[in-house]
Amino acid sequence: MGGAAWAGLRPVALAPMAGGAGRPELVAAVIEAGGLGFLPAGYKTAAQMRADLDATRALTGGPIGVNLFMPSRDEVDDAAVAAYRDRLADEASRLGVEPGVPKARDDDYDAKVADLLADPPEFVSFTFGCPGRDVVRAFRREDVITVVTVTTVDEAREAVDAGVDALCVQGAEAGAHRGSFTNTTEGALPLRELLPAVHAITGLPLMAAGGVATAGDVAELLELGAVAAQVGTLFLRCPESGATPVAKAALADPRFTETAVTRAFSGRPARGLVNRFLLEHSDEAPAAYPDVHYVTSPLRRAAAARGDAEAVNLWAGTGFRGATESPAADVLDRLTPR
Repeated sequence: MGGAAWAGLRPVALAPMAGGAGRPELVAAVIEAGGLGFLPAGYKTAAQMRADLDATRALTGGPIGVNLFMPSRDEVDDAAVAAYRDRLADEASRLGVEPGVPKARDDDYDAKVADLLADPPEFVSFTFGCPGRDVVRAFRREDVITVVTVTTVDEAREAVDAGVDALCVQGAEAGAHRGSFTNTTEGALPLRELLPAVHAITGLPLMAAGGVATAGDVAELLELGAVAAQVGTLFLRCPESGATPVAKAALADPRFTETAVTRAFSGRPARGLVNRFLLEHSDEAPAAYPDVHYVTSPLRRAAAARGDAEAVNLWAGTGFRGATESPAADVLDRLTPR
C-alpha cells in the first residue's frame, strides 16, 4: 500500500464536503479526470451513504474514497446549548421555522463501518478522530487504504500508532470544519508549517489540505513532502457540485471579503465566509457538536431556500477567490503542476 496507492493518480484529491456539496456527480467527475475523490458520509445514515457510493460507482470505475465522521466525544453543557437555542429564537422566527433539537451524536458510525467492510471502496478516511486498531486492521484485511485527518503533530503520532495507511494533514487555512480529534482551535498551524512537522515524524503518505488555490501551491506542497493536495473550496462552484446556489454565489460576491473560524453554525470550529450570522453569534456558540448543528439546521435550510447569504453557513477556505464555475475536470487541470 503506502505511496503506491497514488501511482497513476494526479496529485490532487477532492475533499469530502458534507452537507450536499460533495455529491456523487462531483466525486465521479474528479475521479474520471484522474484525481482521487472522497465521498462524504457525514450527516448521512449508513443506507444513504451506500446509495451515494452505488451512485458514484455507476458514474466511474476509478478508485473511490469515502469519508466517515468519528462519533463526537464532546462533554456537552446542555444548559449552554439550550441558552444558545433560545438566543436563536428571533432568527428562527424571521425565517419562519423553529430551532432544532439535539439528536444522536454518533453519526451512525458503527453501521457505516460495518457496511463499508461488507462492500468496501478503495479508500476510507476518518475525520474528528482516529479509529481503533481493530477497525484499521479490519479495513486492511479488505485491502482498503485508511486515511486519518490530523491537525497537529500529536494527532499524527496517534494515527500512526493506530496503524493507518496515510494521513490528511489539514492546515488552519482549510475551509469548513477543523478535523481535530477534539473540539478545539488550539495548536492550529498554517499548512506550510504543519506539513513539514508531520513529515518529519512519519514516512506515511501525506495529503495536504488548506487554502490550496493554484498549481503552484500544489507543487510547493509536494516539495514539502505531500503525495497530493486535498482541495474542497475550489470545486464548490463547479456545475457538478451540489452546493446551494446561495453558497456558490457568495464565493464570487464582492460583499464577502474574508473568512473566519466559528462555532456559530455547528458547535465545532469551522472556517467560512464572514457574514452577519457569524459575526453576531460566534462569541455565544458553545463547544457542543453536533448539538449546535442540529439546533441551527432548520435555520440554515430556510436561509438557503430564501437565498439569504447573511444567515447561512458559507464554508470556504482562505483560497476561496480561486473558485470558478468551470467543470471539475478543468479545475483539476488548473491545479495539476506541469
